[in-house]
Amino acid sequence: MGLTGLEIFKNLPKTNCKECGFPTCLAFAMALANGKTSLDLCPYVSDEAKEALASAAAPPIHMVKVGVGENELEMGDESEIFRHDKRFNHPTVIAIEVKDNEDIEAKVDAINQLEFDHVGQHYESNMVALVNASGDAATFKAAAEKAAAKTEKAFALISDDLAALEAALEVLAERRPLLYAANKDNYEKMTELAKANNAVLAVKGEDLDSLAELVDKIVAMDFRDIVLDPGSREVGKVLVDMTQLRRQAVKKKFRSFGYPTITFTTKDDPQEELVQAGMYVAKYVSIVVMKTAKREIHLPLMSWRANVYTDPQKPVAVEPGAHEVGEVDENSPVYCTTNFSLTYFLVEGEVDTTRIPSYILSVDTGGISVLTAYADNKFIAESIAKAIKEFGLEDKVKHRKIVIPGGVAVLKGELEEESGWDVIVGPRESADIPKFAKEQFA
Repeated sequence: MGLTGLEIFKNLPKTNCKECGFPTCLAFAMALANGKTSLDLCPYVSDEAKEALASAAAPPIHMVKVGVGENELEMGDESEIFRHDKRFNHPTVIAIEVKDNEDIEAKVDAINQLEFDHVGQHYESNMVALVNASGDAATFKAAAEKAAAKTEKAFALISDDLAALEAALEVLAERRPLLYAANKDNYEKMTELAKANNAVLAVKGEDLDSLAELVDKIVAMDFRDIVLDPGSREVGKVLVDMTQLRRQAVKKKFRSFGYPTITFTTKDDPQEELVQAGMYVAKYVSIVVMKTAKREIHLPLMSWRANVYTDPQKPVAVEPGAHEVGEVDENSPVYCTTNFSLTYFLVEGEVDTTRIPSYILSVDTGGISVLTAYADNKFIAESIAKAIKEFGLEDKVKHRKIVIPGGVAVLKGELEEESGWDVIVGPRESADIPKFAKEQFA
């Protein structure tokens, strides 16, 4: 169990210096107990107090890293049950299974192709889950060699056979893979294998009680790079178990459940598997192992993952600037909008549809939409005129005409005075840009 706020307070200097960002030491202690701040922010805490407060200062869910280099994946280090309370930190890892008795190269190639650029964000699959379906150690090792030669992604090695895992580790140990899985019968040998190869270990229980007992035994062997699988596979039961694991770790500070989690999809139909995986992404699963590598399944899943793990307190924004759409020249039209990601990419898509090379002036509004920014005095004549000069539009085009969104037509007169440019009121909706451009610029 973690320390309470009052227990933490007893170990603090009680100076109420406010240098930690909180009005009193008691307020800081309460925030620390709830995982809302870090002990490092207190400049006067003693070394003795730091040691005493170590359990409270540690995140409720232990950080675990799989893979190496640019393909290293971070999991855990979560402190919230509800995203809007703060944020979720580390997006769910999407792992795709590759059986050692199928066409390894073809399946890994398909996994490598799961990369998408969507509304200014880059999505990609994270992990290859190599499954010892053959039951043969030599076949598993050969599959590991083929897969490792085709991709630099992180690996999960899935087998009930210790000898097969040892064989595959001869190939993949340097990649810091995840070994699946330790259970009540093999946990000692599996833990030693993971320790010897600097690997991460999945721990599979038969239920939550047996899982906690198994975790405690492995931690007692001085090993904490673990991922939890409560063993459930039916969708409703998985959601219940994952919710309990998160609640017990975050709210109750139950350290036995304070680790990342893993589960597997069970649906054979790709569309049903998509829905299943989407639920797991939303409900605290750190690694979802899937069967399908179809692009049409993974794009919506990755988009959903991005939404769940976007900081709700920080709007998604693009870089402010004069962005080019097509091969622009000094005669290209200039459109103006905010730097809210969704707004900008809707405008960019419609401008691109016109096939008229154009500039889009993205004004820094803190990542909020046109009408919201206008109401907040961030998308006004002064800020737009400033952006025109800041991003050198006067040097990029010889004309002095700029198109503003129809929803802020009221800015026309004031912007003309501020900038010296002719202001054209564009359509209210981005979908009407192609028709507008044909009438104005074709």
